[in-house]
Amino acid sequence: MADQINNSTALKEPVTDGLVGSSSGGLSTASGGSNQSETMEESALQHLNIDYENDSAVGGMTPQTSTMSVDSSIYQFVEENGRTYHRYKEGTYFLPNDEAEMERLDLQHQLWMLTLHDEMHLSPVNNPRHVLDIGTGTGIWAIEFANRFPSTNVVGTDLSPIQPEFIPSNCHFEVDDIEDEWNFSQKFDLIHGRAMVTCFKNPSTVFKSAFDSLEPGGYFELQDMAIPMRAIDDTLEGTAMELWADTTMSAAEKLGRSWKNVEKYSRLMEEAGFVDVTERHFQWPMNPWAKGRHMKILATYWMEDMLRALEGLSMAVLTRAGGMTKEEVETLTAKVRKDIVNRDIHAYQPVLVVYGRKPE
Repeated sequence: MADQINNSTALKEPVTDGLVGSSSGGLSTASGGSNQSETMEESALQHLNIDYENDSAVGGMTPQTSTMSVDSSIYQFVEENGRTYHRYKEGTYFLPNDEAEMERLDLQHQLWMLTLHDEMHLSPVNNPRHVLDIGTGTGIWAIEFANRFPSTNVVGTDLSPIQPEFIPSNCHFEVDDIEDEWNFSQKFDLIHGRAMVTCFKNPSTVFKSAFDSLEPGGYFELQDMAIPMRAIDDTLEGTAMELWADTTMSAAEKLGRSWKNVEKYSRLMEEAGFVDVTERHFQWPMNPWAKGRHMKILATYWMEDMLRALEGLSMAVLTRAGGMTKEEVETLTAKVRKDIVNRDIHAYQPVLVVYGRKPE
């Protein structure tokens, strides 16, 4: 296999060994203890086997990033601790919006496409006329959807205007806060959101807005990470990663934006009025500790994603509400980086895709 992952081949990689069901289990978590309600069946771990032989099914591969650059000088972003953040609704979203973060988001898009069989969504939507992508980020999902379905009108919204200037004619972007009132001129057949785990102050409000903005029979789909990471054994206990998860999640709670909403998505959809609510579960190993070529590919992407995201995910939250200085955050994240690449820590990220239908 080539030393680097090629986009055209990586996106065809089968993903059948990442799918699991939903129930309950007693897995260790990065936030310590196993009291948190689990949604994974014991079979969730059947594809996560430790690679004691250290075979390198993916060699020294480095994930490639499909970067869409914009000139950030035309925007008046907020600078804080060496990173830039959105100006509109300043302080609402904790992650930066600079070039490094944009590259990471596009890298993560490749990880999602690997995970989902190169599918843009899993909800059974046929020939959608109008599609909305909330929290669109760089707009990479919306742009790809528009390219694949040229007869579909695609709208992407985000707090940051970091999308590229040249886009398909059937795609456009708006600066908006999804927790404000939605005032779109049309109803949608599909509303999609991805990696929204850090975004919601009141997710029920967003779910209700999505329900009201769909055509009858339309679908709302969220693809997200159920943080904190878990482990198949006790190797996560007492690590810097566990401390980091505890600290950041606690600080996020103080800022009014819980990072624990993902495993509530199904219930929240049902409460909003959706029917046929479906969950699909996947796992991303933290690094290539797991056996199997496919799991190692997912792990390579997720490890790189985490290494790139760590500072941005930590800095604003921990300096604003965690009582830490920039230097203290950098010291903690340096230790966490060592854990991320430590193959003796058998951690993985639970990933959920949840979708529901608006009754006709």
